[in-house]
Amino acid sequence: MKRETVWVMAITAGIAVANIYYNQPLLADMGRSFHASTQYVGFIPTLTQVGYALGMFLFVPLGDLVERRRLIATMLATTVCALAAAAVSPSIFCLAAASCAIGITTIVPQLILPFAANLAKPQERGRVVGTVMSGLFIGILLARTVSGYIGASLGWRAVYWIAAGLITVLTGLVLGLLPKSQPSLKLSYWKLMQSLLELIRSQPVLREASLIGAMSFGAFSAFWSTLVFLLEKPPYHYGSEVAGLFGLVGVVGATAAPVVGKLADKRSPRLTVGIALTVSTTAFLVFWLFGHQLWGLVVGVILLDLGAQSVLVSNQARIYSLLPAAQSRLNTVYMVSYFAGGAVGSMLGTYSWSCLQWNGVCLVGLLMLVVAFATFFGGHKHQLSTP
Repeated sequence: MKRETVWVMAITAGIAVANIYYNQPLLADMGRSFHASTQYVGFIPTLTQVGYALGMFLFVPLGDLVERRRLIATMLATTVCALAAAAVSPSIFCLAAASCAIGITTIVPQLILPFAANLAKPQERGRVVGTVMSGLFIGILLARTVSGYIGASLGWRAVYWIAAGLITVLTGLVLGLLPKSQPSLKLSYWKLMQSLLELIRSQPVLREASLIGAMSFGAFSAFWSTLVFLLEKPPYHYGSEVAGLFGLVGVVGATAAPVVGKLADKRSPRLTVGIALTVSTTAFLVFWLFGHQLWGLVVGVILLDLGAQSVLVSNQARIYSLLPAAQSRLNTVYMVSYFAGGAVGSMLGTYSWSCLQWNGVCLVGLLMLVVAFATFFGGHKHQLSTP
């Protein structure tokens, strides 16, 4: 696999996935714009992630059935329409609907990941997936920084107009630079969707990885969906641009993905999952004890992003080694679970903030990680010989 192709895929994944996370530093500004409460505004990131999970369920399996480059370009074009709808939303309810549509159409990273895994040789799969995941995770984190600054300077609507322009340019680049693929299946769409249930039933590693990933990303989302509310209050009194700056801090953790991928290639990817869950748990303990001190937030963000990134890369290395002909469908099951967990985490995070403030957010994160650990250790005795 050419190095240039890997980097094109990584950049595409990063720019595309950013659409889901632009809203997080802007939630307070959106609430003031529509005179909406924290609980109502909290549904914006939740519905975006619900839409993302739904889009993955409906469209990502098509990666095993149709030519992937054309499918990727088509989904990017529909994303442009959804972003424009968010930019002109006249009410909080229209913005919520547009946010859900952005989630549904922004599935390109989940088409690119199995595409990259399929093109890579088995001995370099962890490294290639790790590189693409670095692009994806850096896109997630920088999205908050960029949207925070643009939102503070030009207003939150400008963020969506600029994003629509970026995706338009990206669509042309994808058509010109990515290779064509050969579909691995000849099935009806209905049969294709039925095969997802068979994969869930027959693959215990997939079930375990999916639940662990869902809980890990749920804890991650609970933090990022509520950080802007913490920073607005004493002792910080910061605006959206500072909330976005924490995305830059998280890049330190995200750049570890290729290293984690190489370690997963050489050792057991399941081992790196256990280490990553420990790192994420440590992050929430730091948030709980020192979250009202700036250094505590910085250290916690680095640890949380390192842990969440490592869980994702390690689990994907595990599932992609199961059935090479079903990589898009394996990725569908895993990532639908992953972002369903993220939606639950965002919802519980904003609800716990309204009830118990920062203590409630930290409690939600730790409880979700406890479930992940229980799944990890519960599967250990049954899967000693599995990836």
